[in-house]
Amino acid sequence: MRLSKYFVPTLRENPSDAEVVSHKLMVRAGMIRKVAAGIYNYLPMGLRVIRKVENIIRKYMNEAGAIEILMPAVVPAELWKESGRWNVYGKELLRFKDRHDRDFCMGPTHEEVVTDIVRNEIKSYKDLPVNLYQIQTKFRDEVRPRFGLMRGREFIMKDAYSFDVDDEGAEKSYGLMRDAYCKIFESCGLKYKVVEADSGAIGGNFSHEFMVTAETGEDFVISCDSCDYAANVEKAPVIDNFEEDDEVEKPIEKIETKNQKTVEEVAKFLNVETKKVVKTMILKAGDEIVAVMIRGDHELNLAKIKNFLNAPFVEFATPEEIVKATNGPLGFSGPIGINVKIYADNAVKKLKNYVVGGNEKDIHLINVNHTRDFKVTAFSDFINAKPGDKCPKCGGTYVITKGIEVGHIFKLGTKYSKSMNATYLDKDGKQQYIVMGCYGIGVGRTAAAAIEQNHDEKGIIWPIQIAPFEVVIIPINTDDEDVVNLSETLYKKLLKKNVEVIIDDRNERAGVKFNDADLVGYPIRVNIGKKTLENGEVEIVIRKTGDKINCKKDDALSEILRIREELYNNKI
Repeated sequence: MRLSKYFVPTLRENPSDAEVVSHKLMVRAGMIRKVAAGIYNYLPMGLRVIRKVENIIRKYMNEAGAIEILMPAVVPAELWKESGRWNVYGKELLRFKDRHDRDFCMGPTHEEVVTDIVRNEIKSYKDLPVNLYQIQTKFRDEVRPRFGLMRGREFIMKDAYSFDVDDEGAEKSYGLMRDAYCKIFESCGLKYKVVEADSGAIGGNFSHEFMVTAETGEDFVISCDSCDYAANVEKAPVIDNFEEDDEVEKPIEKIETKNQKTVEEVAKFLNVETKKVVKTMILKAGDEIVAVMIRGDHELNLAKIKNFLNAPFVEFATPEEIVKATNGPLGFSGPIGINVKIYADNAVKKLKNYVVGGNEKDIHLINVNHTRDFKVTAFSDFINAKPGDKCPKCGGTYVITKGIEVGHIFKLGTKYSKSMNATYLDKDGKQQYIVMGCYGIGVGRTAAAAIEQNHDEKGIIWPIQIAPFEVVIIPINTDDEDVVNLSETLYKKLLKKNVEVIIDDRNERAGVKFNDADLVGYPIRVNIGKKTLENGEVEIVIRKTGDKINCKKDDALSEILRIREELYNNKI
């Protein structure tokens, strides 16, 4: 490939709407261009990376026994209504009507469609297990698309679905997919963690996320400093080992707290610790309004509340719903006198004489005690884990790192097969529900995560496995016959060795070519110039390390092949 004939519109400045490194560099390196919020064109360099990730995924999915299919992007509402997700999934599901006024959606995931395929085609236990996958463009109408390919509305995803006769078979399929995912991300040259995760809108009772570790990641990974336990913030449990207050219960008092709005301000004004200021949050759990209480120094975890209540969704109540539930203004909600069920975190259970909102403007109540002043329906773990909390597996200490979710696997059980009547006949001729699993990888997210993990101030440092080209040859003096001839000769020799090579034959200054090479992130750069040729040498630059190697021009081919092999084997 010749850069003079290729389409790589690089930019010198960062795009104004880009917030994270991968977004900035993919735009600057001429890999993507924005069409609308969260929707991008993949330009040639970006598409080559995407196709490489897809091919790695295909290799290991096929080796694990999965079979590729392709399902439609547009899905009829009837299937989603069968599963019960049509009214649950939320506004991220892009709904529309066709010319006949029939409801459809753009599939954000394809459990319903693939279950429909299997229930129509699979009849006997002899037909199972089966694992079907696709690599396809999907759409989720994110409320705030951002970070380029990291959180777009339209994106490319690999989604696979396993079907088994029982839980034992489903566990085996789950394990095969977990192993395949590890091979996929290792083959993409990425450092990652496998963490326990909440199943969210997909459903099911068990799931793991694959997180690429990166300081710029938007997700937090909780892991143990003493064992291999890891989970995302939504899933990581907080062990109930809070110290119990030994205070004597005091009479409740009403205190005016004018202009004191935050927990910290209220605590300082009342001269108490922030943990003694208990927040009462009014939430909507499905069709029910509930209150949840947590300590002022803790963060609420909506996923834990959703799972505890077995609710289809949990979200913060609207201002109107809060006022109706508390008979008081916003910002001063408390548990006393409200007519909804009250749930409280385990840490609140150990408190005495704490502070709550008074359900009146500028009013808080002090010396409140749940054993005396109001009824708690249930206590449980409703907060985010944080560094220093204890590991549930070994008792070690939680530490926290940043990561980017690139894959998620779910053990679904019979959630979809029951609602959609996907059954098979067992050995005794009895109908049984098929046991399912589902497994997703964000293809564009994987490419973006690789950049977040591998970059410097000059640009991208691609792992060679997914780089758009493995080698770039830069003839520095394009008016020098010897430079041009050697560049062309080496270029053709590399092509014959099946090396993915591009030659920068543009009539540009050397500095421009070097800057573009570093920006795009070619793993190996070969500089051929008049000065080095005077000594019969060429210069080879390894993007990952910055090392520069001068070698004899006759040894250049073998040296490039050696470096290439070592990069693939992670020896560099």
